[in-house]
Amino acid sequence: MHLLDQAIAALSVVFDLHRFLIIMVGVVLGLFIGVIPGIGGLVGMALLLPFTYAMDPYTALAFLIGMWSVTPTADTIPSILLGVPGAAGSAATVMDGYPMARRGEAGRALGASYTASLLGGLFGAVLLGVAIPILRPFMLAFGTPELLALCVLGLLLVAAVSQGAILKGLVAACFGVLLASVGNEGQTGEMRWTFDNLYLWEGIPLEALVLGLFAIPELIDVAASKKTIARHRSPNLVRDQFRGVGDALRNWRIVLNSSWLGVVLGSVPGLGGAAIDWIAYGSAARAVKGGTESFGTGDVRGVIASEAANNSREGGALIPTIAFGIPGSATMAILLGAFIMHGIQPGPKLLTEQLDVTYTIVWSLMIGNVVGVLICFAFVSQLAKMALIPAAILTPTVLSIVFIGAYQATRDIGDIVVLLVFAVIGWTMKRFGWARAPILLGVVLGRLVEQYLFISTSRYGFSWLERPGVIVIFLIPVVLLAFRAVQFLRRRRTRRAEPAATAPAAAVPAAMERGAGQIVPASLVDRIAAPTIWMVWGLVFAAAFLTSSDWTFAAKLMPRTVASAGLVVIAFMVLATYMKKRSGEPVGPIRRRSEADALDGLPEGYVYRRIGCMALWLVATFAGIILIGLLPSLLLFMLLFMVVDGRVRWPTAIAVTGILWIGMFILFDQVLNVPWPESVLGDAVPALRDAVSGIL
Repeated sequence: MHLLDQAIAALSVVFDLHRFLIIMVGVVLGLFIGVIPGIGGLVGMALLLPFTYAMDPYTALAFLIGMWSVTPTADTIPSILLGVPGAAGSAATVMDGYPMARRGEAGRALGASYTASLLGGLFGAVLLGVAIPILRPFMLAFGTPELLALCVLGLLLVAAVSQGAILKGLVAACFGVLLASVGNEGQTGEMRWTFDNLYLWEGIPLEALVLGLFAIPELIDVAASKKTIARHRSPNLVRDQFRGVGDALRNWRIVLNSSWLGVVLGSVPGLGGAAIDWIAYGSAARAVKGGTESFGTGDVRGVIASEAANNSREGGALIPTIAFGIPGSATMAILLGAFIMHGIQPGPKLLTEQLDVTYTIVWSLMIGNVVGVLICFAFVSQLAKMALIPAAILTPTVLSIVFIGAYQATRDIGDIVVLLVFAVIGWTMKRFGWARAPILLGVVLGRLVEQYLFISTSRYGFSWLERPGVIVIFLIPVVLLAFRAVQFLRRRRTRRAEPAATAPAAAVPAAMERGAGQIVPASLVDRIAAPTIWMVWGLVFAAAFLTSSDWTFAAKLMPRTVASAGLVVIAFMVLATYMKKRSGEPVGPIRRRSEADALDGLPEGYVYRRIGCMALWLVATFAGIILIGLLPSLLLFMLLFMVVDGRVRWPTAIAVTGILWIGMFILFDQVLNVPWPESVLGDAVPALRDAVSGIL
């Protein structure tokens, strides 16, 4: 009864008219912030914190929580409609949401994602309200060995997000862990693969890496095809929207499972939203029928799984912050600062004497989720039309936002370099059938694995492997892999028993009749690229193993272990290829048609010529950033691309470019006060730079 009384008292506090309007303002700002790639809840929290100085504690927390609660819902919009992750945590939504938008099912994808977000957010808020006293002893018993086992479990689930190519997924995950090793090693301070470059001391920024891997490859493909993102116009977006709502409600088990994972994993400090979404996505892919094959090709269940976890983890992330004063992320660290700034001490008092404050947070989280989703539903018809904007206008506009979003990572010119390097890697992997998600998962979990491994071995030796929690967690992938192995052997035995008329060679024409998903003959480029990519991976892992030999034991333990694992996986691939050849099975590269591929059906020569042109545009833009600065280069890029490549009329191009550029200037320069990178022209003529700064 005491808890219920406090909850009712907090509800009356939240629904005070003035305070409720403040929450609404926070929700609207959160939606706006979440739509812009590279901004997200962290920047939003930092930006809005100073405005809470004059507010009372209840209003301040309600305002910040209202903003923060809806950013995961808003970052779904660019993920689905543009293939651009609004934040690292929404990258999993791109895997299925963007292919659905390309099929003309943007309304359905948005409806399903909003419904899953609402249910997941409410689940997280409710669980936050009732579970803090229950979870307190559980969380205290969750040590570094259990956290290590949980991270390893996340890496092993990588096969579920690799479209069935398990070995490819494991290689990409190993590469991601190696990328996480770049920079200052936390235990010894030793620099690893920094090449005497100060920019790499803190590692490779996740924001620029995500945008390079996922956003730019999709955008340059759309630009190269000269088509809209959606190939089909839906006759009734409202009907599609409610169809997506029905999809989410019918798949309530996925919503419940992903929401539960989001809350539990979100309560683990340091695990990170990106890792949680991928773990939930991989778990759903394994749990549903045919998920390992259909996830990543436009399966609405993948959108539902990732979005439910994406929103429910917000409630989980608040648990350690409120109960122990331990921020689970950088955003929670800012919120912790808001607590202290307003005289609120996180910890036991928030579970006893100040329960009204705790339940104010819970109600604000629930209200923010409900209002944010309702606003998104109201504008879904207008939002879905973004997928019908011509590529000549859409591509330069979104690419400019991506450039600025990547620059927000560390606000160094190196962010742009990382963006372009991983754009090349991402496009190559996308073109030749390699899943990009495992790289991101490896980067996110790599440093955590290394940190937890060092602490666990230093404190427990190898006896941490005997802890009950570790054993239970490690048994999960063992059971799953054993089940998959039995299924594989049964299918192989059945295939051998079939008559020749139903052999795999006869299955190819049948597959070719299915349109989307049909197998197409591998081109000369495919046949050359397939073994070449495997050789490149082998050289990367061998170089990583050899160049780390002189490091201290703590610094080289993880990189050499992962490099060795990568070489072992490649050896398994060679062995599997040899066995297939001996049994007469096809071993060449297989390409399947997909409506999610903007270049599908275009002549190969034309495709590579257009991609070459897009590469020149990106290189020219980067050169312009070096010479005249970021904002002036983006102004020229948008204008010239629309006119030269897109054949847009000059008046239209000038009007669209002018409006968008002025909006970016006001937001990033005047509101966020972004320190822009120095340019050659500005350094050569300081008076010109000072004059421009004075005018602006």
